[in-house]
Amino acid sequence: MGILSWIVFGLIAGVIAKVLLPGRDPGGIIVTILIGIVGAVLGGFIGTALGYGTVSGFDVRSLVIAVGGALLLLFGYRFVATARTA
Repeated sequence: MGILSWIVFGLIAGVIAKVLLPGRDPGGIIVTILIGIVGAVLGGFIGTALGYGTVSGFDVRSLVIAVGGALLLLFGYRFVATARTA
């Protein structure tokens, strides 16, 4: 259930990341949500590796880790996408 939880959190995290980092994304809302899913999974793996526990259900700590991973990837994606077009 861990990876499935991170995917669901990723959907939520992608939307929250889009709200926290407003602006025009090169890929649009769908790419932002997909980045949210990947960021949430990445955040989950990093959080587990750092000893914050595993995801067995919804809690605030898991959501914060998912949003953090999504924000990190979204910021990186914007940086790479804008550097490529400049």
